[in-house]
Amino acid sequence: MRGSPSFLCLLSVSCWVNLMPTAGDKIFHFGACRVSMSMAEVRAGFTAIKANIQSRDPIRTLSILSHPQSLHKVKSSDRCCITHHLFTFYVDKVFKHCRTEDSFVNRKISSIANSFLSVRRKLGQCREQNNCMCGEESTEKFKQILANYEGLNVTSAAMKSLGELDILLDWMEKPR
Repeated sequence: MRGSPSFLCLLSVSCWVNLMPTAGDKIFHFGACRVSMSMAEVRAGFTAIKANIQSRDPIRTLSILSHPQSLHKVKSSDRCCITHHLFTFYVDKVFKHCRTEDSFVNRKISSIANSFLSVRRKLGQCREQNNCMCGEESTEKFKQILANYEGLNVTSAAMKSLGELDILLDWMEKPR
């Protein structure tokens, strides 16, 4: 058992390093939950494909995310809940239906989707630990987003939602 203390020390350091945000990650506070995310990487990926994605949007008079007051004025206690719903929405509905003939665009979408999947997982774990519940107001706001999305065909709605990703990212970074 002579190597055991060294092994335990190495294991402890390894666990600690895995829990720390990596360089370039930003820590977000969503109610009781704190989650790290590489916002610069997500923004860079989105910026690289934004014009391509938005040019595929056939209905420019409608918005999925920016319906009046959709994300604004969400109570601090509801931020964890609605953010988890939005990341689930993007992972389960949006990214699954955003495929193009351009492999560069598809790789960027996949990279953003992987980041969202990771954040969704972290938010889900935090929500369970902190027993976060959605308030009525945030539930209604999310229902409005879903209604906007479901009012279009799946591909158009997915491309429109992806084209509006900057609305979500700006909302996340807005100081509370």
